[in-house]
Amino acid sequence: MKKAAVPILVAVILLTVAVVTEAQQPKKVQVIGYLSSRNRASESARAEGMRLALRELGYIEGQNITIEYRYAEGKVDRASELAAELVRLKVDIIIVASGDQWIQAAKNATKTIPIVMMGQGSDPVRAGFVQTLSRPGGNVTGLTNLNRQLGGKRLELLKEAVPKLSRVAVLYDPAAPGLQEVKEFLPADARALKLTIQPWEIRAVDDFDKVFAALNKQRPDGLYDIGAGGVMRPNLKRIVEFALKSQLPAMYTSREFVGGGGLMSYAADDADRYRRVAYYVDRILKGAKPADLPVEQPKKFEFVINLKTAKQIGVTIPPNVLARADKIIK
Repeated sequence: MKKAAVPILVAVILLTVAVVTEAQQPKKVQVIGYLSSRNRASESARAEGMRLALRELGYIEGQNITIEYRYAEGKVDRASELAAELVRLKVDIIIVASGDQWIQAAKNATKTIPIVMMGQGSDPVRAGFVQTLSRPGGNVTGLTNLNRQLGGKRLELLKEAVPKLSRVAVLYDPAAPGLQEVKEFLPADARALKLTIQPWEIRAVDDFDKVFAALNKQRPDGLYDIGAGGVMRPNLKRIVEFALKSQLPAMYTSREFVGGGGLMSYAADDADRYRRVAYYVDRILKGAKPADLPVEQPKKFEFVINLKTAKQIGVTIPPNVLARADKIIK
């Protein structure tokens, strides 16, 4: 072999070894933290929607990503503990699938790990999570359900479905996002629709029996449930069963309630929201900074009606309202 050929042969061998070695090196598995106030069973559908959207972008759980799930089982006081646990695991991103207290807990736990909101909180600017929607400026970004027109739209749809509607009881947790809606927005929306709203606070589980007993005496024409909060969501079934038993036409802020037997809901389209959460995860894992990713408001909404429930409580939904529904449960 000629001497000149030896260095070339050595170089080829070294390059081949380097390529093989690189190919054998396992790629870094990104770790995503998932923080929720709910339990595993009630959160599974939402988490699956997110996983499917991530899969479409090439992220497969168990292959190139790992998701560390932390569920509080409805115990609000566990927010800080679970957020800190995810930070200790050195996750690459924290997805917050609950409201303000949970976003704040994650924000308190880390100033460096990117935090993606799933749209369960209130106004993120007013809450101090971001500087502006267009330029978040810190380590928090994602989705917000902030939309001034939603409450009025829900009341409008409820009145169109039940033309004789006059007095509407509003159930809400004062510790959860939605207080501004109850105190400021809904009264103005109700006046425009010639409706009277009656707010009822649910601060603890024991309040349900008291409030339900009072409602049975006052007999409002309808119910508006702001289902956010550590007290309301875990008691979804209880609220729906009360509305059914009392034959109260009810509007809910989540499709989840309608699937459980509620009459109707108007809310951001969950499938679209999952896709957008996956978009943020993808951008951040590829190097984008949360500070530079604008917070998005929902663009697609879903109006769902449960006809089985309507029949059960003796309500006939007008054809023009049915025609506007995105999904009808029969």
